[in-house]
Amino acid sequence: MSRTNFQELLDAGVHFGHLARKWNPRMAPYIFDQKNGIHIIDLHKSIVKIDEAAEEMKELAKSGRKILFVATKKQAKDIVSEKAASVNMPSITERWAGGMLTNFPTVRKAIKKMSTIDKMKEDGTFDKLAKRERLQVDRQRAKLEKNLGSIRDMSRLPSALFVIDVQKEANAIKEANRLNIPVFAMVDTCCDPTPIDYVIPANDDAAKSIECIMNILCKAIQEGLDERKLEKDKEAAEEEAAVKPTGKKLRARKGAKPVDVEAESEAAASAE
Repeated sequence: MSRTNFQELLDAGVHFGHLARKWNPRMAPYIFDQKNGIHIIDLHKSIVKIDEAAEEMKELAKSGRKILFVATKKQAKDIVSEKAASVNMPSITERWAGGMLTNFPTVRKAIKKMSTIDKMKEDGTFDKLAKRERLQVDRQRAKLEKNLGSIRDMSRLPSALFVIDVQKEANAIKEANRLNIPVFAMVDTCCDPTPIDYVIPANDDAAKSIECIMNILCKAIQEGLDERKLEKDKEAAEEEAAVKPTGKKLRARKGAKPVDVEAESEAAASAE
C-alpha cells in the first residue's frame, strides 16, 4: 500500500523540474513532459521511488541503524535539521568537511575535543584560563558545534546517507560510494542519478517540496523506531516473565485447598 499521496506531491510542487535546456539525459525515464521550457517530473514514478525509499529507511531505523541527512543549501538546511532531529538522526547542514566519512577517526577526534571543552566548563578548569585563552576556546567550541554539533553522538559510520541536491553534495556522495554506504537522494532533472542507490525524482529547490518529502520519510523512520521500541519492550517483558519465581501455593483441582509447597517440604525434611 502506498504511503504517498499524489495530490500532496502536486500541491508541494514536487513535479517541477529544471529548465529543459539544462536537463541530464539520464533523468529521461522520470520526466513526464515539458511546459514553458521546464521539465515536468512524472509523479507516479516519484511515488513508487518515495515509497521504496521510505520502506528501506523504516527497516534501517527498526534495526537501530543511523541515516545521515546532508543538505547545506539555504532553503533545505533548516527543514532537514529540524526533521532529522525529530527522529533522532544526525545531519550535516552547514558544510561538508572533506573526509567526513573516509577519514571518520579524525572527525571523532574533533568531536572528542568538543566534549573535552564542555568538561572543562563543568569542572571549573575553563574559569582558571586567561581571558584571551577563554575567548580562543569559546571560538573553537562554536566552530566545532556549527560543523559537527548534530553528529556528536554518532559513534560509528552511518548506515546510509540522505542527500538533497546531488550536485551540491557531490563530495558526500563520492565518499559514501567509496565506502559502499547506500545513498538516498532527491534528484532533480538536471542531475545525474547514476551514483544514487535510491533515486527520488523531485524538485530539490522549493522548500515546500523538500518539506513534503522529508515529512514522508521521517514518518516512515518514526514507524521503524516505534516498532523497534515495541519489540524491545516485548523482549524485556518475556525475560521478566521467564525469571519471575512461581507461586508458593498450588491448587490441585477445583475446590481443593491450596497446597503450601514450602511448608510440606519443610515438614518432610524434619520427619527425616
